[in-house]
Amino acid sequence: MTFQQGEETMEAYYSVLRSCPLFAGIREEGLASLLECLGARTAAYPPKTVILSEGEPARDMGIVLAGAAQIVRVDFFGNRSIVADVGPGELFGESFACAGVEALPVDVVAREETRVLLLNCRRILEPCSGACGFHQQLLFNLMQVTARKNLAFHKKLEVVSCRTTREKLLTYLHQQAKQFNSSSFTIPYDRQELADYLEVERSGLSAEIGRLRREGVLESDRSWFRLL
Repeated sequence: MTFQQGEETMEAYYSVLRSCPLFAGIREEGLASLLECLGARTAAYPPKTVILSEGEPARDMGIVLAGAAQIVRVDFFGNRSIVADVGPGELFGESFACAGVEALPVDVVAREETRVLLLNCRRILEPCSGACGFHQQLLFNLMQVTARKNLAFHKKLEVVSCRTTREKLLTYLHQQAKQFNSSSFTIPYDRQELADYLEVERSGLSAEIGRLRREGVLESDRSWFRLL
């Protein structure tokens, strides 16, 4: 289904697109023609279905319009690792598409009922025949998005480079406390997803959370945590 199905359909997603950093500084009245220039199209995905699949050519970048997606890596032994979460207004796949990699090294999976906007990356990187005035702003915005994703990658690296499950968990929880500016917060993962993000065994993670609770280091209830 294409994004150009009707003005009512486009307007339904304008609030999300305005929050997307890729379109920062671009006026709403120019958004429809810009999306047409970029070959934009939308698609809906049920929970747990693959949006972009490992091994396929990296041509498109996506924006979550509704729902949520996860970027997932599965290693040679079948171990699953959550690389990042993507919510409404956030991009995915842009680094691989811009780099022109022949095959995606990750899967992008719908976490729940999810609708996405897919853009042809080549149309952003190469000026269109109409010499539309949006491309310079888009390129600047894309560089900023990539830089921020690089910072997020280093935060994940800080976590997974820790040696023990305890160190990984506490490093991640302290990052979340700093992000929310609060000692209590809700993380976007259930227990299995948290284990996948930390790259540890779920049983070991649950045991460590139990120990930290008994030691008075933290309180927790499902996805809610409080550092004491």
